Amino acid sequence: MRARAAGAGIVTPPAWLIVGLGNPGVEYASTPHNLGFLAVDRLAELVGTRVVRPEAKSLLGLGTLAGLPVALAKPQTFMNASGLAVRELLERFELAPERLIVLVDDVALPWGMLRIRTSGTAGGHNGLASIIGALGSSNFIRVRMGIGPDEPVADLAAYVLRPMRKAELERAAASVEAAAEAVRMILTEGVGRAMARFNRRIAPPQAPATEAPKP
Repeated sequence: MRARAAGAGIVTPPAWLIVGLGNPGVEYASTPHNLGFLAVDRLAELVGTRVVRPEAKSLLGLGTLAGLPVALAKPQTFMNASGLAVRELLERFELAPERLIVLVDDVALPWGMLRIRTSGTAGGHNGLASIIGALGSSNFIRVRMGIGPDEPVADLAAYVLRPMRKAELERAAASVEAAAEAVRMILTEGVGRAMARFNRRIAPPQAPATEAPKP
């Protein structure tokens, strides 16, 4: 399938499918588990489009990022069935899994940390597991955004599905900006360069300097 750019009358096939994972519904909009949706919305702002067109069990937006035509998508199947939407989108746009970038939260990483991978397991994430199962392949790029709690929590499922607090919203905004920049670098300089830049441990916060006692 070739995608028609909205309002332009020009048929342009997307070179990449960029998918953010999350759950539909206002009750999930500001939860840590929806960081993928937030990242795709940020990319849509940069592209100058909106991810609102219903298609292939998803909301879709088309545009140009870093000089390349892209399709931005937010599956509406709920997280655990994300693979159904992703498979249908890849088939519709005639793209291989290697042309897929998935933006996803990761409770195993601390807030503010990104981890880019080109393959591998789902790492316990049901959305990634659904995509791997539906495609029969794990060979797609994933940009994982850390949402790990600062302190141990008794119920991780409840943690990722509750509304973010003020400090977490600020961290989420920074993560979304970094993820958008990572995607741009993947498209312009390659995934290897993006991994070298973004796959780094965060330096621990330093205690504020104290003045030496006066004699």
